[in-house]
Amino acid sequence: MKKMYETAMINHGGRTGDVQAPNGSMKMKIEPPSIHAEGTNPEQLFAAGYASCFNGAVHHMLKEHNLESDAEVKARVSLYQLDDGGYQIGVILETSLPGVEKEEAQKIVEEAHEFCPYSKATRGNIDVEVELV
Repeated sequence: MKKMYETAMINHGGRTGDVQAPNGSMKMKIEPPSIHAEGTNPEQLFAAGYASCFNGAVHHMLKEHNLESDAEVKARVSLYQLDDGGYQIGVILETSLPGVEKEEAQKIVEEAHEFCPYSKATRGNIDVEVELV
């Protein structure tokens, strides 16, 4: 396996603190999930990363099939409390492929789910649903 890229983020204060890139290019306030939070939370950051990565995989598959679409992916990340008091996340990837026939769009989304690095990383670890919308 050949490493193509590496990045890092540094957190201080856990879910009530901040996260920043070592080079200072990005800094965000971290707060627990709440509709009144002024900062972001780990679930939102994961959703942003997964939506972006999955849409990249969708565009890759569109190109492989010689198709074009203004694809859009919404990653809905939920935080669940387990019976043992721990926590787990779940993801729903809502994908829209305007201009692509439904059957072909479904194939693209399924292939993207097999190709996407985030999908590979989460497979067997958390529930991930892929929906064509």
